[in-house]
Amino acid sequence: MRLLVVEDELNIATAMEKILKKDGYAVDVALTGREAEDLMVINEYDLILLDIRLPDTDGFTILSKLREVSETVRVIIVSANREIDDRIKGLDLGANDYIVKPFDVQELRARIRALLRRNFVVKPNIIKIEEMEIDLTSHRVSYQNRELILTMKEYSILVYLAENKGKSISAEELYNHIWNEDSNPFTSVMRVHIYSLRKKLSNVTGRDDIITNVKGLGYSLNLD
Repeated sequence: MRLLVVEDELNIATAMEKILKKDGYAVDVALTGREAEDLMVINEYDLILLDIRLPDTDGFTILSKLREVSETVRVIIVSANREIDDRIKGLDLGANDYIVKPFDVQELRARIRALLRRNFVVKPNIIKIEEMEIDLTSHRVSYQNRELILTMKEYSILVYLAENKGKSISAEELYNHIWNEDSNPFTSVMRVHIYSLRKKLSNVTGRDDIITNVKGLGYSLNLD
């Protein structure tokens, strides 16, 4: 999952980025409204954490523009403003949630998980595909009750393929949702992670075809 943090206070933005990356998300950071708008044009985000008070504009303007082009990206307003009118305005403009600074980190993480599970259709905390189980809360993966020890990138790739089971996911789409803005899309890093993930899956399942490469289309999870 790819997240955008829009926050003008560098220490808060850096702390949020560190926490969210530790949870396995690909994270980009924008310190101004202009930077946020540029990133939203270039990249596709699953969720945006949006501050209201920015040095060059306000989050309401950004949210309003965003909703003109996308109804699906989740938005959590993160603001020090406790005024109920601002909360109502943010929700009316299309925000999915509103959290007030200072906030509890665990609560923020839980709210992010809740929104990302929804996909505007409620999804469970645990994804079960045949004999594989992916726990989205603890980030644990098991097959026939045998735990797979995965890196965060391997886990993120597996989750995205599992959530899109039955579809062929292009390398570009997978890259856009797993890696952040600073990564180089022209390296072989994604192929290396997929190779390693395939090897680990093969070790516990005895199969080499769990992740298939559909020629000209991309990658697909094959668990039937």
